[in-house]
Amino acid sequence: MPVAVVRPFTALWASQASSNLADGLLQAAAPLLVATLTRDPLVVSGMTVAQFLPWLLATLPAGALADRIDRRRILVAGNLLRAAGFALLALALAGGGRHVGLLYAAVFIAGCAETMVDNAALAIPPRLLPRAKLERANGRLFATQALVNTFVGPPAGAALFALTASAAFFTGAAAFAVAGLAALLLPALRPAGEEDGPGDSGRATLAQDIRTGWSHFWRHDLLRRVAFISAAINFFGAATGALLVVLVTGPYAVALSHYGLFIAVPAAGAIAGSLLAERLVPRVGGGPTTWLAALVPAAGYAVLGLGHSTPLALAAMFGAAFAGSLNQIVVSTLRQAAVPDALLGRVTAAYRLIVLGVVPLGALGGGLLGRHLGVRAVFLAAAAGLALTAAPLASRVTTRRLREAERLPVRPVGPVGSTGSDE
Repeated sequence: MPVAVVRPFTALWASQASSNLADGLLQAAAPLLVATLTRDPLVVSGMTVAQFLPWLLATLPAGALADRIDRRRILVAGNLLRAAGFALLALALAGGGRHVGLLYAAVFIAGCAETMVDNAALAIPPRLLPRAKLERANGRLFATQALVNTFVGPPAGAALFALTASAAFFTGAAAFAVAGLAALLLPALRPAGEEDGPGDSGRATLAQDIRTGWSHFWRHDLLRRVAFISAAINFFGAATGALLVVLVTGPYAVALSHYGLFIAVPAAGAIAGSLLAERLVPRVGGGPTTWLAALVPAAGYAVLGLGHSTPLALAAMFGAAFAGSLNQIVVSTLRQAAVPDALLGRVTAAYRLIVLGVVPLGALGGGLLGRHLGVRAVFLAAAAGLALTAAPLASRVTTRRLREAERLPVRPVGPVGSTGSDE
C-alpha cells in the first residue's frame, strides 16, 4: 500500500523538479538575451510584462480547465508546449535569428502554459496523499522549487548562455520535456465525480465554471483572508525586491560580485522553512505562522531601510524567507484540505489571481516612490504598510479556525460544471 502512494507523488515531484530547473535556467538566460538585443528600458521591461500578463488573462480559465480535464494531461501537455516554444527559440538563435519579438512570444506562450501547469499541479497532491501527509509533501515540493530555481538553475543558465545563447534555451526546452514525460508516470487524474466518462448533458459553460469557483473562494472567509495577507506580502515584496540591488550596492556599499548573497541567503531560508514545516507548523500553530509570515518580513524591511550592517540585513532576509515558506505550506494545505476536489483548480486559480496579480503593481509603486523619496524610504514604507495591512486581516486567522476548516465535511458539488451552492 505505501508503495502505491509514494510512486505517484514521486512522479509529481520529479516532474515539478524538472520544470523548476527549466524555470531557473530561463530566469537567467531570458534577461541576458534581451539585454544583448536592446538597451531600451521599456523594451527590456516588456519581457516582464510578457511573462506576467498570462497570470492576469489566463489564470481563471486555467483553473476551470484543471477541474474539467485530467490533470495529468495538463501537466504533460503544458510542459511539452513550453519545451516546443523554447526549442523553436533556440533553433532561431542558432540560425542567427535574434529578435526581441521571438523572446516575447516564447515567454508569453510559456507563461500561458505555466498558468495551466501550476494550477493543476497544486491541485494534485490531495488526490495522491492523505491529509496527514500533505504538509510534508508540500514542504518537499516547495523546498525543491526554491533549491533548483535559485541555487541550480540561474547559475547554470548564465553559464550556458555565456557558452552560446541557444545552448541555454535548448537545455531549458529539454528540462521541460523531461517534466512532461515524468508526468506521464502519474495515474489518471480525471475530474472528481466523473465515473464512466464526462457527460455533456447539463454541463455548464466555462464562464459559469469560473464564476462557481470564484464564488466558492470569495465566500470562504478564511481562504479570502489568507489570500489578501499573501497578496500584501507579495505587493510589498515586489516593491522592495525591485530596488534591492540599488539599496545593497548603494547605501550598503556591497560589491556587485557579492550581490549573489542577497539571493542565496533568502533562498536558503525558504528551503529551511519548507523542510522544517512538517515539524514546526504543528508546534507553532497555523495561526501564529500566518502572523509571522507578515510581521517578520515587515521587521526585515525596517532593518534594511534603517541599517548599514550587511550580516544583519542578510539575517533579516533569511528570517523573512523562512517565515514566508512556512506560511506558504499552511495556506496550500488549507486550500487542499478544505476545498472539494471538483473545485480545487478553480479556487486555486482565484487565489493566485489575487496573490500574483499585485506583483507588477507593487514593483511599479516601489519604483515611483524610490524615484521621489529615495530607496530607503521604500523599505520603511513597506515595513509600515505590511504591518498595518496584515494585522487586521490576520486577526481572525487562528489555528483553531484553520483546523476546523480542514476538518469540515464537504458537501457534494455535483458533477464537474455544476453551478450549485458550494458551501
